[in-house]
Amino acid sequence: MSLAIGDTLPNLTLKTNGAQGPEDIDTDALFAGKKVVLFAVPGAFTPGCSNTHMPGFVIKADEILAKGVDTIVCTSVNDAFVMDAWQKDQNAQAITMLADGSADFAEAIGLSKDLTAAGLGVRSQRYALIANDGVVEYLGVDEKGVDKSSAETILAQL
Repeated sequence: MSLAIGDTLPNLTLKTNGAQGPEDIDTDALFAGKKVVLFAVPGAFTPGCSNTHMPGFVIKADEILAKGVDTIVCTSVNDAFVMDAWQKDQNAQAITMLADGSADFAEAIGLSKDLTAAGLGVRSQRYALIANDGVVEYLGVDEKGVDKSSAETILAQL
């Protein structure tokens, strides 16, 4: 079953790269009492993610936050070290980078994609959502390209 508007996001553990290495981030704590924009990419450092999707959020971060968003989160099926390196590469300090290393979050919300035939394993689909206190208010999933999950589309939804 795929995530839908009005659904509550599941409580799972994602990872971030802290001062001492990977640290757990509980999704309930991440979303509780906050308006959060979360966007997911199939893979850090991949062309579409690095050339289009992430840069849009880097450029529009201040505008998104000015609309009452507490946190902008990017998640991908990568490890915390890769997400940290990608954050630095993309100059994305305004974005909280969270690793979904085993695709647990993507699978729990029905937005995983099996790319094993391409040698990539199970990944996240490209999507963006707006959640208020953990409840989904907007969900845009892109089969190809970056449209429904773009920073511009998110801004229009806020």
